[in-house]
Amino acid sequence: MKRTLLIVMALLSFLGFKTAVHAATIHKVAPTYWWAGMKNPELQILLYGDNIGSSDVTLSSKDVMLKEVVRQENPNYLLLYVDLSEAAPQAFNIQLKQGKDLTTIPYELRQRTRKGSDIQGFTSSDVLYLIMPDRFANGNPDNDVVPGMLENKADRNEQYGRHGGDLKGITDHLDYIADLGVTAIWLNPTQENDMKNGSYHGYAITDYYQADRRFGGNEDFKNLVEQAHNKNLKVVMDMIFNHCGSENYLFKDKPSKDWFNFKSSYVQTSYKTASVMDIHASQYEKKIATDGWFTLEMPDFNQRNRHVARYLIQSSIWWIESTGINGIRQDTHPYADYDFMSTWCKEVLDEYPHFNIVGETWLNSNVLVSYWQKDSKLAYPKNSNLPTVMDFPLQALMNTAFDEETNDWANGLYHLYDYQTQDLVYANPMNLLIFLDNHDTSRFYQKEEQLKNLTRYKQALAFLLTTRGIPQIYYGTEILMFGDKGDGDGTLRKDFPGGWPGDKVNAFTAAGRTELQNEAFEYTKKLLNWRKNNDVIGKGSLKHYSIANGTYVYERSYQGKSVVVIMNGTDKAQELNLTPYREILPKASSTDFLSGKQISLGEKLSLSPRETLILTF
Repeated sequence: MKRTLLIVMALLSFLGFKTAVHAATIHKVAPTYWWAGMKNPELQILLYGDNIGSSDVTLSSKDVMLKEVVRQENPNYLLLYVDLSEAAPQAFNIQLKQGKDLTTIPYELRQRTRKGSDIQGFTSSDVLYLIMPDRFANGNPDNDVVPGMLENKADRNEQYGRHGGDLKGITDHLDYIADLGVTAIWLNPTQENDMKNGSYHGYAITDYYQADRRFGGNEDFKNLVEQAHNKNLKVVMDMIFNHCGSENYLFKDKPSKDWFNFKSSYVQTSYKTASVMDIHASQYEKKIATDGWFTLEMPDFNQRNRHVARYLIQSSIWWIESTGINGIRQDTHPYADYDFMSTWCKEVLDEYPHFNIVGETWLNSNVLVSYWQKDSKLAYPKNSNLPTVMDFPLQALMNTAFDEETNDWANGLYHLYDYQTQDLVYANPMNLLIFLDNHDTSRFYQKEEQLKNLTRYKQALAFLLTTRGIPQIYYGTEILMFGDKGDGDGTLRKDFPGGWPGDKVNAFTAAGRTELQNEAFEYTKKLLNWRKNNDVIGKGSLKHYSIANGTYVYERSYQGKSVVVIMNGTDKAQELNLTPYREILPKASSTDFLSGKQISLGEKLSLSPRETLILTF
């Protein structure tokens, strides 16, 4: 009988079940699995279970070396640091022994299926299409409500509630996205947000290794990435390292008080992150900006704690390696610890040298934004290692420039010209994410009555898609969705018409769009597909001229080819003397891409009010 029991226990252990009668209950293992052959051979394994902190730890593997066991203030945690430098892909057991009780935790080192150098990040040759998953399309109504999750209803009439959009809904409409002409999709956070309310937006993560089950879970996320890649679409994943959600187990039952800033007590951030770069700022200003909490429901991680840092870094690498995403957009980048974020960027790019990361750098001047970009002279000798930053100052200018009457010294397009004369502050102006709007700003059209001026949109989009940088378009912009932040964030994040079963209007089809929407859509599609694989725009240098007669002229050139954009920023016809532009107008005529008309380039050029020409040479 005793021999039979031992055989059964051994078999259960081999199959990965807990073998002791009094085995501890394990709630979380993070990361859930890892890979052999990574460049960094050290792995942190976080174990969360009932009173496991006093356990003696052994590993069943001969080549996975246990370097360090870290016990926290909270006895429900153990942090294991293991050396994988000699480890082959394998399954092994983590064994926790407390007296006579033994808990066996199966763990897997997988064979890598991709090479880090093969993952291609997004570049200035791409255009990103930003999607809020809960508001784009509902591919599986069965997961709108998941039993046991805290926000347990979906109500499309509630602007701050869940509406039911999911990953399958995005996957189902990848043909629409690819046909539009964008080359990458950026998803607002998809990781679990098991919060009591407001969970639709995703910015209060409660499990860093789990895609929200109401979005379809990890398998649906992996399928979305795979299907997107099959259609030559890259995928950018939103991540948040500054803070988590207050329902995250790491906060509800925190390993120790120093996992969160201000010893895990709520202190509100000032939101004034300019103080991080301000040479005159007090230490108090700097600390309250970066260590203060974003909200009461979003506890602020202390990334100076080495265990927190390693947990967050590994979570991002896990998603890249397991799904093959092409980029990360890091939320509230300047709010987190500078040195930690620099280390994180470096580790990711060491593992995936062609990857890209864009940080949300919501600051009001190009000088402040430039501080955060990799190799910034303003931050020297420090280096953020962050390749791409978000050009919020240009976004603000674009939202007024196409409404104003341009003159040679002020207003309208002059502001765009003047702003780009200052690009010397950036280490790499091509690695600026440029955009008309996003999920946090008013839409480019705030009110429905503004839509009658479609020329405003056409000029803005032409500029966005032909100037330096990496353009991003917010979902629904192509069908003229509008919204004013003053009316609530939910108005900026309305459902895409036709994304839900039973929608009366389906704007995914031409028949479901109005005449004006189709005009905007077809114009957007034409420009995007022209820009796709166009190295002159994606890789070319920018040369521009000061405003003359209210007109902005600039050239993009690459390997002997060029595109010249001529934009009238006034409400009246203009006659432009072409003598100053001869160095970029090598021929007597050229075809305007937008209209298809042949344009004579003699001594003078006549332009209609608000006319835009895109000439190729």
